[in-house]
Amino acid sequence: MKDSAMFWVGSTTLVLLTVTIMAAMDFPFNWVFYITVLGQVMIVYMVYRVLTDNYTTSKTFEDFYEDHPIRE
Repeated sequence: MKDSAMFWVGSTTLVLLTVTIMAAMDFPFNWVFYITVLGQVMIVYMVYRVLTDNYTTSKTFEDFYEDHPIRE
């Protein structure tokens, strides 16, 4: 199974939300620190995966926003 860029976006988001919750709940510093470092590494890899993803679309700038197309 080939993992997509969206998998990395979702998993990175979950890790960073976990760091936020752990910091708010006064978890030990070393736990928060190491998971923060893991999150930073995941962000770098996520950006790499998103930028190198083989994604194509038929939309152009004339289509405006995909979720709110302009009617002609």
